Amino acid sequence: MSKRGTLLVNLGSPDSTSVGDVRKYLRQFLMDERVIDSPFLVRWFLVNCLILPTRPKESAKAYKEIWWEEGSPLVEISRRQQKLLAEKMGMPVELAMRYQNPSIDDAVARLKEQGVDELVVVPLFPHYAMSSYESAAVEVEKVLKRDAPEISMSMVPAFFDHPEYLSALVDASSDYFKEDFDHLLFSFHGLPERHLRKSDPTGEHCLATPDCCEGCHPAHEFCYRAQCYKTVAEFVKMAGIPEEKYSVAFQSRLGRDPWIQPYTDKVLEELPKQGVKRLLVMCPAFVADCLETLEEIGMRGKEDFIKAGGDDLVLVPCMNDHAAWVDALEKMVEEKFPV
Repeated sequence: MSKRGTLLVNLGSPDSTSVGDVRKYLRQFLMDERVIDSPFLVRWFLVNCLILPTRPKESAKAYKEIWWEEGSPLVEISRRQQKLLAEKMGMPVELAMRYQNPSIDDAVARLKEQGVDELVVVPLFPHYAMSSYESAAVEVEKVLKRDAPEISMSMVPAFFDHPEYLSALVDASSDYFKEDFDHLLFSFHGLPERHLRKSDPTGEHCLATPDCCEGCHPAHEFCYRAQCYKTVAEFVKMAGIPEEKYSVAFQSRLGRDPWIQPYTDKVLEELPKQGVKRLLVMCPAFVADCLETLEEIGMRGKEDFIKAGGDDLVLVPCMNDHAAWVDALEKMVEEKFPV
């Protein structure tokens, strides 16, 4: 009789806030060919000669602002999700980070030790991107093939429009809409525009027209931007948010190449000029709070918004260990196991 198990995979975090650990994390992350998609020698030069000499010190300072006593918020929240899902499903559930620890290698080894031979993998990225979902999926497949070929595996697809994910997103944030607010900003992690074009299987649709993300098209199966807008469209319908009371932006850009617009930092400067004083910000691309939500939006973003004339910016927490999100995870895993 087969033994079932689940593997949750998130992006990752430094092991500590030391400059050395942050440098180690950034090197592994940025040297991924799906993150900086340049030829190896170009990527090596960019990372080792232009980014790592200064970025680790800056990032270490930011991590210190949000670090918990137990460790990285992203890792600790993900561990809570893992524990709750294991209790709910009564099967082995392991957690891995695409970069650093707990590693995919170690998670697969633990699943193998427990006798798991039928595995569902959940990349914890609601929207498909080559630098997140695809990178994690490819790495898990590689490690399983190398270290545990006897384990059969199925992958939960990007769940941007999955009813359970959307319902959990609404349930986890509903209390924040009970208080008066002027505007709701959906801030998604950004991507270089070239990543969208590279992920387009047709090679001619993404960013070819201003309305390329509207309607239905085969390219949308792999289009991060189209999936982000689909999540927002479904969310506001379910939550009853009027069209004039929300907008979408993209954060965390790096380098000089054009990234998906509009840029969150620019929008935060403009909204007070439009009369927005009390702003809510949600980050639906993340299922656990992390540096990009807690520090980039909750601290720096709030400071910039108030400096531009706003009164308050309230960060709506990610779903984290909300019961509705654990229920959604359970449903998505169950859907992948044969009856």
